[in-house]
Amino acid sequence: MKRAALTIAAFLAAGLPAGCGSDDDSAPGDDLPQGDERVELDPADFRADVDNRYWPMRPGTRWTYREADADGTALRVVVTATPITKKLANGVTARVVRDTVTQGVEVVEDTFDWYAQRDDGTVWYMGEDTAEFEGSKVTSREGSWEAGKDGALPGVAMPAEPRDDMRYRQEYYRGEAEDNGEILSTREQVQVAAGHYRDAVLTTDTTPLEPDVVEYKLYAPGVGPVLTLHASGGAGREELIGITRVGDSAARAAGTAPLGARYP
Repeated sequence: MKRAALTIAAFLAAGLPAGCGSDDDSAPGDDLPQGDERVELDPADFRADVDNRYWPMRPGTRWTYREADADGTALRVVVTATPITKKLANGVTARVVRDTVTQGVEVVEDTFDWYAQRDDGTVWYMGEDTAEFEGSKVTSREGSWEAGKDGALPGVAMPAEPRDDMRYRQEYYRGEAEDNGEILSTREQVQVAAGHYRDAVLTTDTTPLEPDVVEYKLYAPGVGPVLTLHASGGAGREELIGITRVGDSAARAAGTAPLGARYP
């Protein structure tokens, strides 16, 4: 059988999912959360140590991305898996991951994301504390939510064993965060500044809150997210330029420094 994987550029040019299509006629992922449906989660089934093949979050790992937003503005995105954990309102203890966006030397967005892995290997997204800044002042906290608080529901960041056509809720906080994901392929090749990766998972992210916005993301085995493309609702590209290890003190600072503050 001819290998189905294509470069992401060819995928977008064709307007079709590269390698898309499942060999299984069943509906994989039927047990994954959908829309606003409630799920009963036992905190004992979760751990903060995330080692999913497609998004390992070993504390001290730092991903650095360059991003061009819809206006062509150059941004730098630094994501750090910290050694800090947080017990959430739904009882689950999650890993704190810091996501900081800067334009030049100025922080424009800063976020604590919370992830936990279920015993089956599925990575769940448990919420975020996020802030947007202008001139070092907070201009918005929109999009912040915590699983188990004010009706907010957790979702899936990466299935344990991704397969074509899997669909799942990524997050749900009515009117604020209602993202959904779908696995298009698990056999992609992708070239970014950090290198060339094979057997990457290709997903599409959508939200009913912005029906014209579509994002395609690629996750490389043993690395995590390597490329995000905004295919509609405005052009944009975020690509991995490096993945490094930082010391415990720097990783801890990333997990404890207030949003908007500088950290090593």
